[in-house]
Amino acid sequence: MDSIHDDADDVAEFALSLTRLKERTDRSYAALARRVGVHASTLHRYCSGEAVPQDFAGVERFAALCGASPEERMELHHRWVMADAARQRSRLSPARQAAASGASAGDGVPAVAASGSGPAVQVPGPVPPAGRRPEPVSSPRPRLHGGRPRRRPVRSAALAVSLVAALLGLTASATAPPSASAPLTWTVNSHTTGLFGCGESYVVAKPPRQVPPPPYPEDIAAWAVSQRAVHGGTTGVRITVQGRGSAAVVLEALHVRVVGRVTPASGRGSVYSLSDGCGASIAPRFFSVDLDAHQPLARPMPGDNNRVGAPIPAFDFPYRVSLQEPEVLVVSASNESCTCDWYLDLDWSSQGRTGTVRVDDHGRPFRSTSTIGMPGYRYDRIYHHPGSWVRMPAADMAATGD
Repeated sequence: MDSIHDDADDVAEFALSLTRLKERTDRSYAALARRVGVHASTLHRYCSGEAVPQDFAGVERFAALCGASPEERMELHHRWVMADAARQRSRLSPARQAAASGASAGDGVPAVAASGSGPAVQVPGPVPPAGRRPEPVSSPRPRLHGGRPRRRPVRSAALAVSLVAALLGLTASATAPPSASAPLTWTVNSHTTGLFGCGESYVVAKPPRQVPPPPYPEDIAAWAVSQRAVHGGTTGVRITVQGRGSAAVVLEALHVRVVGRVTPASGRGSVYSLSDGCGASIAPRFFSVDLDAHQPLARPMPGDNNRVGAPIPAFDFPYRVSLQEPEVLVVSASNESCTCDWYLDLDWSSQGRTGTVRVDDHGRPFRSTSTIGMPGYRYDRIYHHPGSWVRMPAADMAATGD
């Protein structure tokens, strides 16, 4: 109950900060939303605490429009990090939490328990890591009136397990609850609106008339799953890391592991840009990854504040986190020549102990593919062909990647 109460407080405090900033202006939700690059109803949900933005870029634009000082923006960023972590934890329904806790004693999907000897082996798919199977739970078998035990249908049990696995696979962000061996928790979102909040591109093996319109930012993951979409060109990954207690945890390094690299297949579909416009170009500092490299590295890059406030310098490891001070790591991976499967290893140390956690897509690697030479489409909402996907020129295709 305390955890639920704390999560609600974090979201409420962030929403209150947004509301107070809006009250400084005489602009309506619609006017501010147009400048920020979101729908008016979405901005209202943020200010009322009904939703939390997936990315801070839009919040930064909102704060600038409302005249927030650099100190206020720093405080707003901290409140957003806390609210976002609370939102990620609340995504797991009671049924999913029960399934996750039953899948491994304290280890969520796709979290890999870290220890001084290194990471555990992860089996692809929403299943527990190898060697950490759940303990069987014995319970009395129901009896019929005649006294004979009733046999539970095996097929029904298998179906229930499959449904739980499917639900876990559809959740928007992978989550790593506290484990007995790692002093930190993390959540990861691989379906973001990109560095500048402009929206990323996906490769879908369907003609335009069969592809639904771009979703709201909070629904990108469900949209991508329903279309069997693959990240095209640039893949944005946002990792929120938080300690389990007051003791500091040092994040030592982030390693890129490419586990599959093939030449993109021809005729694999078209590129669909989810961009609805960018507004002000504000981006946080991030780590750039070139998946075309023989040994890709996570290179620190500065942010872009659109000449508003202090510059955002690049910041390499180590980072320091605790329960009260989480950290957001933003990764932007690009590729032009391959269809690549990859994941990240995050090294940590705390109180004389070291370990590594694997950051991936629900136990499976992230997948990114090149968009070179592919037809591209952008959704037209108000111009020449409202309510339909329209073909993009090659020059515009090159500009869609963040």
